[in-house]
Amino acid sequence: MPKNYYETLGVPKTADEKDIKKAYRRLAKKYHPDANPDDPGAKAKFQEVSEAYEVLSDADKKSVYDRFGTTTPPQGFPGGAPGGQYPYTQDGDGFDFGELFQTMFGGRDAQNPQQGGRRPGIGFKPFGAQNTAGQDIEQPVTISLREAYQGATRLVTKGDRTLRVNIPAGASTGTKVRMAGEGDPGGGKPGDLYLVVNVDTDPQFERDGDHLTTDIKVDVFTAMLGGEVEVPTLARAIKMKIPAGMQSGRRLRIPGKGMPMMRQADKFGDLYARVLITVPENLNDEQRALVEQLRSTF
Repeated sequence: MPKNYYETLGVPKTADEKDIKKAYRRLAKKYHPDANPDDPGAKAKFQEVSEAYEVLSDADKKSVYDRFGTTTPPQGFPGGAPGGQYPYTQDGDGFDFGELFQTMFGGRDAQNPQQGGRRPGIGFKPFGAQNTAGQDIEQPVTISLREAYQGATRLVTKGDRTLRVNIPAGASTGTKVRMAGEGDPGGGKPGDLYLVVNVDTDPQFERDGDHLTTDIKVDVFTAMLGGEVEVPTLARAIKMKIPAGMQSGRRLRIPGKGMPMMRQADKFGDLYARVLITVPENLNDEQRALVEQLRSTF
């Protein structure tokens, strides 16, 4: 019984090229075996849809089909093919599933890159290869605390390419920097590459989120009487006043001198200066006598 390709695609005989392509895309997407792994009938249905589109999308084949109701022209009709069928490329299972999404979304013919569309069954890749998305890849990278404060740059090698990656100021351990499309290529849309940041410990500063703590040494006399000391920051040293009667271990807060808040312009955490009171280690006789005299007054 002759096949009704218009009925297969669900379009009238008066359908134009645009309507035929639209119907094919919808049905091919619906019945593609990748989308129906548990439906054994999907493969056959997809084959029927592809065969119908193969004929109706080709002006010459469609003309023959419309005149004779078959792709096999009568004997002697120009363009007939041996065996009564037009050539059709197939895989080992008798059907070429092909690059469905290139077919549906305007991929170029492998044999003629100037042509806008690839026909089903011509130049297809192995089944399932085209629409398998690539996997995301994670790659660790270590930076110093000072680099985390300023922002850092790393070079990443991808095949024969070297990519420059900017790590934003304020990055912390666990921060992921995304490089779109630089992951596993897969058979369809490539995955992404993520640089997973590890911020190394610093000998001078302790980090807690966006806040920093550093130790400052204050001599016993400044601690008792008050005065001014220099405090290091990750930018530059600053002066800070010490109130009289300062106790060892106390933390003094310096607003806005901590870490930059990632992707928040001009916003910083706080710096805490932890006081360590120092005393003279070697007193001469005169100094010792004066200290003993002072002690006796308390």
